[in-house]
Amino acid sequence: MNLTVPASIPVLRWAAERARLDDFALVKRFRKWPLWLSGEAQPTLRQIEDFARMTHTPFGYFFLPEPPRMELPVPDFRSLRDAPVREPSNDLLDTVYLCQRRQDWFREYAQLNGLPPVPFVGEVRVGDVPEAVAEKLRDTLDLSVTERQTLPTWTDALRQLIARTEDAGVLVMASSIVGANSHRKLDVDEFRGFALADHLAPLVFLNAGDSKAAQMFSLAHELAHLALGQSGISDAEAGRVPERTTERWCNKVAAELLMPLAVMREAVQREAAIEQEIQRLARLFKVSTLVALRRLFDAGLINAATLWQHYRKEVERLRTLERTGGGGDFYRTLGARTGKRFARALVGSALEGQTLFQDAFRLLGVRKSATFYQAARELGVML
Repeated sequence: MNLTVPASIPVLRWAAERARLDDFALVKRFRKWPLWLSGEAQPTLRQIEDFARMTHTPFGYFFLPEPPRMELPVPDFRSLRDAPVREPSNDLLDTVYLCQRRQDWFREYAQLNGLPPVPFVGEVRVGDVPEAVAEKLRDTLDLSVTERQTLPTWTDALRQLIARTEDAGVLVMASSIVGANSHRKLDVDEFRGFALADHLAPLVFLNAGDSKAAQMFSLAHELAHLALGQSGISDAEAGRVPERTTERWCNKVAAELLMPLAVMREAVQREAAIEQEIQRLARLFKVSTLVALRRLFDAGLINAATLWQHYRKEVERLRTLERTGGGGDFYRTLGARTGKRFARALVGSALEGQTLFQDAFRLLGVRKSATFYQAARELGVML
């Protein structure tokens, strides 16, 4: 006879909701799921262990009378329909915790190796002029709008922006999954990115389930957060006007960084239809059509009514397009998921005996020595 356990009904419901599992899916896996919720039956010990793994919930939680309150370890700047997001998913929490562990490791590595602080972190304030901050960031990152316009695709532009950001001392990690678990997809509707401010190990994480153009805006937005010296979770979107002053300011800096108003004014074709013009400007500057639309408004070329009319249409059009995250060669995506700056430092440290291999494997998300050594070769750390 299998031993049953008195699992908490409120916690069972809570865990299923946070894992976005509906009753139909759960009944297929646990035939007595409705009876668990009604109290007419109890799960076995093995079933509750399976349910805990399925929902990524600590086993002990199921014996609490009420669900625990889950809070992000960094400020939350997200909004959903102009209301604060109530509770982060396990996927988001685990991603933040993993990035914090990676940041902690790199901070110690930087201290041991005498790496200098990243100078632009925390050097500005929200009251500073966004255009001036964007220009300073362009100089710091050695970015040229003209050079970006010659790049053939948004993918090339995103790679360039990430590379220049890492060259400036920022760890950039982009993934559409939690760690290396391809079964745990990150939800773009929950968050687009976050920044973890630190003078030695500033870090930006991008939700790679988003489009390349949207990731560029998120990266520019998070760079503005780092310039403020401010950590936080964001769902930055070019056309929206966030309620929070900080988010509005970061959006302005991001838009000016990617699409300077003075350059855009010279490039715009004023007689063209708006739908065609935002497509052309997006291709030229390698931004999203929402950024291009917003910049037309910022330049005084369209009024607010026209902005929101086309904004709603464009949002609907973009929602019908497939997002671009996931897939690709494992070793190339490893460099993206962990950031090349971080991965090269960690792999090199492990090969030199400064970091335990088991710690390096855990932080990289690899399990086999052969995978680790192949990654080292792909990253150019060893021949």
